[in-house]
Amino acid sequence: MGKTLKKKPHEAQQDGKSNLELAVRALQEENKYLRSELEDVRVLYEATIEHGEAVEDQLADQTARLEDLSRQLAKYLSPQVYQSIFEGRQEVKIASSRKKLTVFFSDIAGFTETADRLESEELTSILNQYLTEMSKIALKYGATIDKYVGDAILIFFGDPETQGVQQDALACVKMAIDMQERMTQLQGAWREAGISKPLKCRMGIHTDYCTVGNFGSDDRLDYTIIGRGVNTASRLESLAAPGSILISFETFSQVKDQIQCIENGEVTVKGIAYPVTTYEVVGLRKDKISQPDLDVSAVSQQINRLALDLPETISAQERDQLATSLQNALNRLNGGKS
Repeated sequence: MGKTLKKKPHEAQQDGKSNLELAVRALQEENKYLRSELEDVRVLYEATIEHGEAVEDQLADQTARLEDLSRQLAKYLSPQVYQSIFEGRQEVKIASSRKKLTVFFSDIAGFTETADRLESEELTSILNQYLTEMSKIALKYGATIDKYVGDAILIFFGDPETQGVQQDALACVKMAIDMQERMTQLQGAWREAGISKPLKCRMGIHTDYCTVGNFGSDDRLDYTIIGRGVNTASRLESLAAPGSILISFETFSQVKDQIQCIENGEVTVKGIAYPVTTYEVVGLRKDKISQPDLDVSAVSQQINRLALDLPETISAQERDQLATSLQNALNRLNGGKS
């Protein structure tokens, strides 16, 4: 057997040093590799953060655009209808139901004549102001604005939200009273715009069962109402004197405790076999204690002056309105009912 040669001390020391250098180099290479991997992770992390921020900004921009688009589209729907669809309480499909609603119609008396005297820009400005002011009042009372047709407005109470038939009817009549008061306040501004003859609204209100819902096609729907209740309200509006509110007995029976009215006779409505009893709204009913005493002498003098000096410029509609008021007063004096 051969003998194992022992390394000399200086050789063993050299080998140990070489192994240590190899280990150090290996550690350095591994450290370099790890640093490279860490740098890649850092770059990836920063890129992810940057991408996430870009996506977040893009989503915020898209959300803002959708909200703006929703606000614009909402203007084409009544707020109650838009809200019920947005909250999922109502599906966007062809569907309808029968409900007892209070229907309101209004238009501006003699608007065609006024329109002929104004330039289109002036007419547009006045019409938009009128519709804006009336709409503000309607929404304040919780009305569902169905549509605008020129200067005419169709509104109803009782769907998609209702406070009960009586409260819906009362809200509708109070709304109409506020609208007439606002029309009076707007006369000054319109006179400055070149309208010499005051604009006056005719309003008709009727409470009845109507069919309400989505009508149309799969591609385009209109949320509206149909039925005899709509026809009756439209008929009452056409019969109302300028500046007055004419309601049916069905509405009167719901509001008589809070609204003062004067019976205005019966009218016939197409599609209804029986005549419709009508009432002209005077205003909110007040406690007798809070009412100021009526100066009968002053009223008599005004009537006498009117009889002696009736303006020649009075229109036929204003003449009829005045005659109706005088006849109602005469009926009360003779013991008639109001």
